[in-house]
Amino acid sequence: MQLPRGRPRSFDVEAAVERAMDVFWSRGYHGTALPDLLRATKLSRGSLYAAFGDKHSLFLRALDHYIADALTRMDIELAPRREPVDGLRTFLAGYVDRTSGANGRRGCLLVATAMELAGQDAEVGRRVASFFKAMEARLADALSRAGAAGKLADGVEPSSSARILVCFVEGLRVVGKTAPARMTSQATADALLDRFIR
Repeated sequence: MQLPRGRPRSFDVEAAVERAMDVFWSRGYHGTALPDLLRATKLSRGSLYAAFGDKHSLFLRALDHYIADALTRMDIELAPRREPVDGLRTFLAGYVDRTSGANGRRGCLLVATAMELAGQDAEVGRRVASFFKAMEARLADALSRAGAAGKLADGVEPSSSARILVCFVEGLRVVGKTAPARMTSQATADALLDRFIR
C-alpha cells in the first residue's frame, strides 16, 4: 500500500509555467528577478521552489512550454493531410502575423534566449538547437511532399531549402522588433517561397 506523500499542490502547475514564461519573454532571463516570478505566478517563495526547484529550472520548463506550443502549431499548419504548398504558405503567414506591427515588438522567446544564453548555458543551447532541428525537419518533410507532387522548382533540395526557411522566419522575428508593415513582410515571404515552388 502506497502512502500519500505531502500535501497535493493547490495550484495549476502548467498555468504557473505559462505565467512565468510571459515574464521571461518580456524581461529576458537575467532581467527577471524572483519577485517578478512570485507576482506573476501568485506563488509563495516556498511553493515556487517546491514545485520547480529554482529560477533556472522554472525557466527551462517555460522554454519547453514555448517550444511545445510552437511545434504543435507547426504540426497543424504543415499537417500531411494538407496540400504541402498551402501548408507552407500558412506557416509563413503565421510568422508574418506574429511579427508585424505591434505584435512583433515582443519578439520571439526562443530567439531572445538564443542570443542571451545559448552560448553560455548548455541546457538552453541543447533546447534551442533541438527546436531548430525539429523545425527544419518538419519543413523539409513538407517540401519533400511538395516535390513528390511535382510542385518544387527544378534544383530545389528540401533539406537546404528548409534550413533557409528556418533562417528566414527567425530573422523575421528579429526584424519584427522594428514593427515592419505586414504587407512588406508577407511580400518577402511570398517571394522566398516562390523561388522554391513551380
